[in-house]
Amino acid sequence: MEVLDSGIIASGKKVKEFEEKFAQYVGSRYGTAVSSGTTALHLALLACGIGPGDKVITTPFSFIATANSVLYCGGEPVFCDIEEDTFNIKTESIRALLEKEKGVKAILVVHLFGLCCAIEEIAALAREYNVLLIEDCAQAHGAAYKGKRAGSFGKAGIFSFYPTKNMTTSEGGIVLTDDEKVCEKVSLLRNHGMPGEYEHTVLGYNFRMTDVAAAIGLGQLEKLDDFIASRRSNACFLDEHLGKLPGIKIPHIPSSDYYHVYNQYTIRALHDREGLMRTLKENGIGNKIFYPALIPHQPLYKERGIDKGEYPVAAKTAKEVLSIPVHPALKEEDLKRIVETIGEYSKLKA
Repeated sequence: MEVLDSGIIASGKKVKEFEEKFAQYVGSRYGTAVSSGTTALHLALLACGIGPGDKVITTPFSFIATANSVLYCGGEPVFCDIEEDTFNIKTESIRALLEKEKGVKAILVVHLFGLCCAIEEIAALAREYNVLLIEDCAQAHGAAYKGKRAGSFGKAGIFSFYPTKNMTTSEGGIVLTDDEKVCEKVSLLRNHGMPGEYEHTVLGYNFRMTDVAAAIGLGQLEKLDDFIASRRSNACFLDEHLGKLPGIKIPHIPSSDYYHVYNQYTIRALHDREGLMRTLKENGIGNKIFYPALIPHQPLYKERGIDKGEYPVAAKTAKEVLSIPVHPALKEEDLKRIVETIGEYSKLKA
């Protein structure tokens, strides 16, 4: 209401305040707020120097915006397989591609569903092969490895604030970095390439965040830790009651070094996933597959000849994963109904 009453609803003081507070929360020096997670990733890649012909290693198992952002820059996404237990990009597969492919400029990791990838190992690989590390943290607000938050490991990290994320600005995103030049480049690119009024030095975009969105984000940021605590509590309940069911695999956390924030609670349904989905729907329980098709198997990528490799683990994963409710609004009776429904179905299929 303060923003609306002020009459200044475009990008202004609230955006700057939100940038500073979110960067501080994650542990980065600079934050530049933009219009979406996708535009954040696009600008992060451009600001880090990704351009025509540059190869970027990334995961085939993510929302398509991850790889599309490489295409926006004229680069080439190079996909590698994932870990079966965490759904995240596999370190050994990255190394194999770094050995095989020429012209790789960056590794673009995704901390999927709220769990950090093996970021320490991957960061070491990036240093060893002298390539950039960029983090897609669209689903990982507050996630951490050894106490260090996702988005603070690479040259740049991006977050989405779409309504399905752990916190929202309705639409919006942010680029975080410790590199002042990257921050300056993102700031320039998001505002029509204008360092000063009506002075255009580079081809830029209209990717600004509004003060209205930033004001929502400031309110949400204050609640983020509570949201995460609720998600983790709900996930703990689901783990306890679903963990021993036949045909069901619960989310895997590699060690206590990983702090999972459960943007999604994603199980593996090993037998008749479609039947389980129907049963959940009949009982009024939401569920969704993230993601039913691998990015390189999408028509867009096939038509461009980008579908070059085999990703057996990712392909198998896409046929088994199912996300079920874990959000903070769930009540105890909701959680009980979820586990009872899945439990009864699992026994029938055992």
